[in-house]
Amino acid sequence: MDQLHYKEMTRNLDALVHSGELENRKIYLFGHCNATEELADSLLERGYFPRAILDNSPAKHGNTYREIRIIPPEGILADDQEQTFVCIAARAYAAMADQLRRMGYRGTVRKVVDYNSYADYSLSRDTLERMGQRAERGRQRLHRLEQDWPGYLKVLCPFAALGDIYYMMSYLPHYLEKNRRTGCVTGVIGRGCAGVAGLFGKYPVEVFSQQEMDETIQAALCTGSRNVFVAHQDRPYVVDLHRALHVKLVPLEQIYCCGVFGLPPDTEPCIPEAFTRYPGLEEIEEGNAVVLSPHAKSVTSLPDSLWEQIAKSYRRAGFQCFTNVAGEEKPVKGTVPISPSLAEIRSVVERAGRFIGIRSGLCDVLRTARAQKTALYSDYSYCDTRWKAVDMYRLDGWENIVVKDGFVWKMK
Repeated sequence: MDQLHYKEMTRNLDALVHSGELENRKIYLFGHCNATEELADSLLERGYFPRAILDNSPAKHGNTYREIRIIPPEGILADDQEQTFVCIAARAYAAMADQLRRMGYRGTVRKVVDYNSYADYSLSRDTLERMGQRAERGRQRLHRLEQDWPGYLKVLCPFAALGDIYYMMSYLPHYLEKNRRTGCVTGVIGRGCAGVAGLFGKYPVEVFSQQEMDETIQAALCTGSRNVFVAHQDRPYVVDLHRALHVKLVPLEQIYCCGVFGLPPDTEPCIPEAFTRYPGLEEIEEGNAVVLSPHAKSVTSLPDSLWEQIAKSYRRAGFQCFTNVAGEEKPVKGTVPISPSLAEIRSVVERAGRFIGIRSGLCDVLRTARAQKTALYSDYSYCDTRWKAVDMYRLDGWENIVVKDGFVWKMK
């Protein structure tokens, strides 16, 4: 979860606490994901212990997060619904709330994060006024983009994930060539995503906030602009490629290549080239170090004890151990924090010789790094499909490891 959404979640959660709505209520969460784990952490910090996490994936049932059980959604029906309270931090709030109601659940359901600022279905005067203001802001921003980049194709990615931007940029040149477009400007959310787009070094980048992106896309959809392309598999009101995953496995990269951009499945992705050298490389023992990357914004985290176990095994073998950190992130115990930019991280990993990271967009950035690379996957299903994360995100040329209950790290 990015910082803006995290702040929104904690703000809404504090409002619920101060209102007294959570007092003496049996709190359930819906959808086991990174955002739900952060919501669970925030509730525990405030003295509230969730009764369970509801999830549609049978593979998750029986597991726990911080001693909170993961159970089927129907499990809530056995409780006194008058005393229950469901909090949802996942993106699929509307579908989850609808599922609960169709099951016959009569208790309270509350959204604590609004990922889609234009998905407001009320017809009240206040709502219509807010919608009109959003639409006008989006129209003005779209007009400014056209003035700044006349005739350029505006390629917008509405999801703030480094991996999605990497996929988008990998296949964008082929899409432009196929459609005989030359001028192109890309729009992304936040500086991190802009950093990934910049690695490909070919197209100018516009940086948006999530709300600005939502409003701009809303305006583009409403006006039918032919100079705007929304490069994402969940393009609102346009396609629903996610449904294909209920029939067969299609890795996310292929969804971008074939589904989003309409390219042949054997299309070779473009490789980023605008990497730079980390200025402190001399502090890293060449070929005798490991870089750990345990942090990710949109991925279910792995236990701190696992990372400490990994670091301990490498220290015992005489390796330097570093943790890649950004902002307020903490290094793994017994390791040295290091904070290279996205453009510098490849030089750090190649100097160290080894990289072990939770499977996130940073792994995509490091695809071409010449080093021994390991991606660790939480044992969860992708959205509401039967496919595991490792099925959707597997990296060629890497060691791909799924971390299940009882997993013990073995250094190779």
